[in-house]
Amino acid sequence: MTFALLILPTGLLALGFPVFVVLLAAAAVAILLFMDLPAAALHQSLFGVIDAFALLAIPFFIYAGELMGRGSVARRIVDLVQETTGPVRGKVGLTTVGTNAIFGAISGSAPATVATVGKLMLPSLRRAGYPEHVSAGLLASAGTIDILIPPSIPLLIYGVAANESVPRLYAAGLLPALLVAGLTALYVLWVARRGAISDGGSFDGRRALAAIRGSVFALLPPFIILGGIYGGVFSPTEAAGVACLAAALVTRFVYRDLTAADIFAIARQTAFVTAQIMIILAAAGVFAWVLTINQIPQALADWLQALNLSQWLLLAAVNIVFLLIGMVLDPIAAILVVTPLVVPIMKAAGVDMVHFGVVVSLNLALGLFHPPFGLNMFVVQSAFAIPLRTIIRGIWPILGVQLMALVIVTYAPELSLWLPRAIFG
Repeated sequence: MTFALLILPTGLLALGFPVFVVLLAAAAVAILLFMDLPAAALHQSLFGVIDAFALLAIPFFIYAGELMGRGSVARRIVDLVQETTGPVRGKVGLTTVGTNAIFGAISGSAPATVATVGKLMLPSLRRAGYPEHVSAGLLASAGTIDILIPPSIPLLIYGVAANESVPRLYAAGLLPALLVAGLTALYVLWVARRGAISDGGSFDGRRALAAIRGSVFALLPPFIILGGIYGGVFSPTEAAGVACLAAALVTRFVYRDLTAADIFAIARQTAFVTAQIMIILAAAGVFAWVLTINQIPQALADWLQALNLSQWLLLAAVNIVFLLIGMVLDPIAAILVVTPLVVPIMKAAGVDMVHFGVVVSLNLALGLFHPPFGLNMFVVQSAFAIPLRTIIRGIWPILGVQLMALVIVTYAPELSLWLPRAIFG
């Protein structure tokens, strides 16, 4: 069994096989060669994993994000943030952080946000005199906020895997996301002062009012998602569906950015992206099921309990593990594979599972841009032709800042739990 669940997947991953192939091959070998189960169990588990109503939100969120990202919505959000920021030194950098936060509430995908916002902001950052490594690091890392802000797909997947309330998880992610954004903004202000960057400009009330008016409909989908879920009007899946309809109407008839053919083309692309996510979900779910029925999570929990670690040390160890996993595994696969292993351990240690979901998601968000394998680094490299060495140089200080946020979120659970308790009781 060790060969099937440890040696085989490690070897396949090292050889560069896709994650879903690695997980599916390991599960199949375990079921067929080492377990007294029929082959049909593999098929049943594959389809059973993705037979969950909450997962219907994934294609809807992706579709809404793609619709809004293809038109002028991102540009309008940039204008809104920039014109309302005021004459602050570091204004362009702050606009980058703020736009990522708002656009994250539309797309729910960190790499998509990095690519979309980067196309708009990188020329402005260069014109304002920001060093290339600072600009690249800021673009690669700012997508962290998106994994904590609804409609975060990793938080949704964690809710399904850990059997936790998705609306509570979405509420729990908001204040930590603002903390990450705030600390990153402080770093931008420090860079602007230290580098004598003067991009504050002047505040024009008429331009600000025009930007607000121009962005009203652009903010409609995130308003529907957040207001609908927290107001108890929609479930996350229903909110995603309504947001899709609103995004299609806004981009087609209000801003006239997309034609009917564009909308159908984006639907086809969304189907491909959804299929990629679902096959990872299915394979990771089967692998996690094999681990569970072999009582590996329970054995691991018993072993850690025998060590008698304090909750403080246990959380520190889990953070390190998830940071390392986040560098090599897709967040969705990481959540589905590792959550069944660690949830029993954290429950036994008295950790709130909603708070833990935010900690897990933030760890994996950092893994998206953590050298040497962070996905966002390669998005920036390929989209903007910036050397990887330059990107990594700009990432290290921001990584340090956001690790500070991770420590605060980990050891101050009220930051995550206050809002869910205030809204849902």
